Amino acid sequence: MFTLDADAFEALVGDVFDTLPDDMVDGLDNVVIVIEDLPEDGSLDLLGLYSGVALTDRGQYGFGELPDMISIYREPLLAIVDNEEQLRDQVRITLVHEIAHFYGIDDDELHSLGWG
Repeated sequence: MFTLDADAFEALVGDVFDTLPDDMVDGLDNVVIVIEDLPEDGSLDLLGLYSGVALTDRGQYGFGELPDMISIYREPLLAIVDNEEQLRDQVRITLVHEIAHFYGIDDDELHSLGWG
């Protein structure tokens, strides 16, 4: 298993996020990305999670709304990679996957597009 401390992992996620296409990230309004060691259930099966209401399911969205959240889970991601290059690839896939949920793209469509 590849290891990376929490601060270095957070910096890597930020670096990867900065490489995502502008048209993908420019629409992320009122969304926070958080880094957590593990999902609530403690499993290593979940790499990331979008919590919120997808744009396609929203009515009027106003001020004062709590932000939607994308969680990126450090330990599950580290458990599936052997080196930093693989980690960067998996973080990118996870970010794109969770951002897609924000835009209302479900898992079936993501799988058909190769991002599942």
